Amino acid sequence: MHPVLRLYEDMLSGADNAVFRLPALPRFIFIAHGSAEIGEHTLSDGEAWQGETATAVKPGRSGVTCWRWELTRGDQASTTANAPGMVTHEKLTAFLETLPKGELLMRGDSVAFPPGGCAYLHRHQGPGIRCLIDGGIRIDTHGRSTSYGPGGAWYESGPDAVFAQAASGRASRFIRVMILPRELLGKTSIQYVNEEDKAKPKSQQYKIYADAPIAFNAGK
Repeated sequence: MHPVLRLYEDMLSGADNAVFRLPALPRFIFIAHGSAEIGEHTLSDGEAWQGETATAVKPGRSGVTCWRWELTRGDQASTTANAPGMVTHEKLTAFLETLPKGELLMRGDSVAFPPGGCAYLHRHQGPGIRCLIDGGIRIDTHGRSTSYGPGGAWYESGPDAVFAQAASGRASRFIRVMILPRELLGKTSIQYVNEEDKAKPKSQQYKIYADAPIAFNAGK
């Protein structure tokens, strides 16, 4: 059974007892709105946390909305909410048929485009789930086009070629978590399909939140 990458949206009020406890798993948490304490770290809008150990999420006084990516073996159940007043839902689940072999890393970053920017036809060296936080974007792959607005999530396998076109009237940005070969630590994972695109100026800008080796056994 293939490993699974899941993306959840968790919304917690600022109640004193609203603590969400999480078991040990490779995960990445992005603060979409509000603030929270995660382990020993206090995070607010636009900040992120990555780790593998059991931890707890305690919202700030105004509450928090966070996006949570978790990597599990195929035979592991999804993590359920267990905090008073918490609302959570599973935004997207992906079975990682293209997970690289060998040692792995979890990369959490953001990709930003100016109005009308694009990412030329490309591949990545590992699978991942993206979620749009600002603007709009169209993703072309497998002969199909799908458009996403804020909060929209999609999966990219890595080997399958993708073209991304950002909205023309406003800047766009998505948050992304990929599972990559550990040898790519600190290195780009993108591979452009067409030779003529490699030397063209690129409009997308990246911000790395986490680029961490993970001790994950896919059970293969």
